[in-house]
Amino acid sequence: MHRVVITGAGTINALGHSVPETLAAMREGRCGIGELEFRDVERLSIRIGGQVRGFEAEGRFNRQQLSLYDRFTQFTLTAAKEAITQSGLEFHGDISARSGVVLGTAGGGVSTWDDNYRSVYEDGKNRVHPFVVPKLMNNAAASHVSMQYNLKGPSFTVSTACASSNHAMAQAFAMVRSGMAPAMITGGSESMLCFGGVKAWEGLRVMSRDACRPFSLGRNGMVQGEGAGIFVFEEYEHARSRGADILAEVAGFAMSSDASDIVMPSKQGAARAMSGALADARVAPSEVGYINAHGTGTAANDKTECAAVADVFGPHADNLMISSTKSMHGHLIGGTGAVELLSCIMALRDGVIAPTIGYEEPDPECALDVVPNIARNARVEVAVSNAFAFGGMNAVLVLRKV
Repeated sequence: MHRVVITGAGTINALGHSVPETLAAMREGRCGIGELEFRDVERLSIRIGGQVRGFEAEGRFNRQQLSLYDRFTQFTLTAAKEAITQSGLEFHGDISARSGVVLGTAGGGVSTWDDNYRSVYEDGKNRVHPFVVPKLMNNAAASHVSMQYNLKGPSFTVSTACASSNHAMAQAFAMVRSGMAPAMITGGSESMLCFGGVKAWEGLRVMSRDACRPFSLGRNGMVQGEGAGIFVFEEYEHARSRGADILAEVAGFAMSSDASDIVMPSKQGAARAMSGALADARVAPSEVGYINAHGTGTAANDKTECAAVADVFGPHADNLMISSTKSMHGHLIGGTGAVELLSCIMALRDGVIAPTIGYEEPDPECALDVVPNIARNARVEVAVSNAFAFGGMNAVLVLRKV
């Protein structure tokens, strides 16, 4: 089995249009959640979100590209460019033939769906653009990344609600570790912040009207975000031979299914995923210093996750730092695990632990060190990234300092 390392990272989200901007915001505990700005927002009861501001697609893509790129694809290509540029990889010959793309998204081209339903049902038009289907399909972003960077190996999209990115990155990791591919582009993206996207989530009654406050007593729900996080996963010896700057090592992963309820999380399912990931990475619970929590800010999710952490880590749970960066950038649904992985890399590489902001009062059912409100300097050798989705689908990644 081959070792797998991360040699490139890219992002665009509510905290910044690049990795340096995003990490700076995390260090400062800055909130990217604010008032939503799009058509018909006044018809919504939920009017806040982690919206990407100042993104001018027309300055990044030509007219033909824009006819094919939904906003989630635009975010993906923006982040992929940053990640692949940082990695220094060029895909030609054998590496082109064997490397590929595995990305996660829950909704795919939601903005395209929304625009065209409005056109047909509200405006009464009888035709839509001929590229609507290739623009909205969930695999559009993965396909365009593969075409733009000449990636001819395994390429596909994973859609498992809020665990999509972690499931996608786990598949990419497995391919590189097995020797199937020397490198994989992976991560995820989402852009549901439009009238139809938010209106659908309103129906679940899990959304906050004012702020995302994970683990804090009195928290009242999640807040949606949008954006992308993209990484280059590369075989360790290949990366070392070319002198690549290694950001972190992907040490292990595990996946589980609650098989119990479509929306309510299971402590046992989450615990099995975390335990399995540690076993796969050959890491003892006592070696873990930081967990980027799923931490949505809903009462059920937060207390269930804390209980699962306590079961898996035992007495060491009291020594762990566990934070939810969703408090800053919002919940990117299928793209969230990818953006959150940046906080794990920051912990390992820079020794900075991103805080859980908006924390007001301790919750006895979340009695862990949630790094409230202020970032912390700490030496971390191993970090864990949790993702627990509707449908009871859990995916956990373990990263190690290199």
